[in-house]
Amino acid sequence: MGDDPTDPQPDPGFDDAGVPTFESVRERIEQRFGTSIGAHELDSETPEGRSLEKQFEDRQRAAADRLEQIRASMRKDEH
Repeated sequence: MGDDPTDPQPDPGFDDAGVPTFESVRERIEQRFGTSIGAHELDSETPEGRSLEKQFEDRQRAAADRLEQIRASMRKDEH
């Protein structure tokens, strides 16, 4: 084996048994997390993304209003 350049070099992200190292797994998770955050930020800057956020907020507000109506009607029924 020695210094033959045709010998495959071990991947530094894996141990001798082929198991990923903690460091390589952590780096991959951090990279995916960063990509996810960036994609979310880009999505929220598009007209479509803003429209979806507004729809979500409107639905949340409507749900909260409806829940309050139900609670108010239940309080009336108790008296």
